[in-house]
Amino acid sequence: MKNKLKIALLLGGASSEREVSKHSSISILNAIKNLGYDYTLIDPAYGANQPTNEEDFFGEDIADFSSRNYLSAINSGLLDDVDVAFIGLHGTFGEDGTIQSILELKGIPYTGSNVLSSAISMNKNFAKIMFQHFDVCTPRWIYVEKKSLNIDLLNEKIKKFFGYPCVIKPNDQGSAIGLSICRGEKELEESLNNSFVASDNLLIEEFIEGHEITVGILDSHVLPVLEIKPKHSFYDYECKYTHGMSEYEVPANIPQDVAAHLQHQALLAFNSVGCKSYGRIDFRLSKNMKSYCLEVNTLPGMTSTSLLPKAAKAIGISFESLIDKIIQNALK
Repeated sequence: MKNKLKIALLLGGASSEREVSKHSSISILNAIKNLGYDYTLIDPAYGANQPTNEEDFFGEDIADFSSRNYLSAINSGLLDDVDVAFIGLHGTFGEDGTIQSILELKGIPYTGSNVLSSAISMNKNFAKIMFQHFDVCTPRWIYVEKKSLNIDLLNEKIKKFFGYPCVIKPNDQGSAIGLSICRGEKELEESLNNSFVASDNLLIEEFIEGHEITVGILDSHVLPVLEIKPKHSFYDYECKYTHGMSEYEVPANIPQDVAAHLQHQALLAFNSVGCKSYGRIDFRLSKNMKSYCLEVNTLPGMTSTSLLPKAAKAIGISFESLIDKIIQNALK
C-alpha cells in the first residue's frame, strides 16, 4: 500500500521559522523515502512556481517568497494526486491553523491537529486560559498588546503579580524566537523591544526556577518525560538547534510520582485544546517538584536534535516508525 500512497511534504513557508522547517523536513523526507511512499515537495511560500530540483528546497532561497503565495500553491495542480499532506511547516501560517484550513477546504487529509486546536495552541494567551479551565497548572501571566503599552503601568503590574525575574516572549511564535528572561525593571524596555520584533502581542510570564521538561504525545499515549539541560540559562534558540548546546535525559531522573503527574498534566493540556495524533507539551518543574505547563506544540520539531523523536526512541519507536504512525493517523 505504501508505494501507492503519495505524500506531499509541506516545508519552508513564510514564517520566521522557515529555516527550522527546512531542517525538520530533511529528516521527514528521508523517513518518507525509506518507508517506500511516493512523495512530492511543496513550499507554499513559492506559490505555483516551485523549485525544479529537490535540493533547491533545502538550499538558499532561489526566489522571493511570501505568505500571499499559499493559496496559489494549494489551488494549483500540485496536490491533485496527493493522498496525505505532511505538514513540516513551523510557526505562523503553518502551526496556527492557516494551512490546515486551506487543506480542509481542498479535502486533503493532513498530519497533526485540526484548525481550531492549532490556532488555540499557537496563541499562548488563549491556550493558558484553556489550561486554567481544565486544571492544568501554568505560570501566572500578563498579556500585552503593543498598541496599548504603558511601560510604567506594566512594571507595576509585574511587581504586583509575580515580580522579577520574569519571562517575556511573543504570544504567537515558537522556537524561543524573541524570548528573554528579564531580570529587573531596568531591562524591561529592552526585553519588550526584543519580543516586539517578532510579534505585536506579548506574554509576560512568572519565571519558574528549576528544570526544563517536555512530554510527548503519540496516538493519545504519553511518552516518557524528557529533561533538557541547556548550556545557557534557559532553552533558547541556539540551545534548541545547535549540537552540543543541550543535554537530554529520557526518562528524566525525577521521582516516579512526579513523572506520572507530569504525564497526566501533559495529556490534560493536550486534550484541553483539542489536539490529536501527536504533539509535545513543555513544562517548567520547580525545585520543589511542582509542574507548570508552558505551551502545547502541535507540530513539534523533527530535526536531529528534536525532543519528540528522542522521547519516542526511548520506548523503542524509531524515527521512521514515528513518521509512519503520524501519516497513518492522518488517514484514519
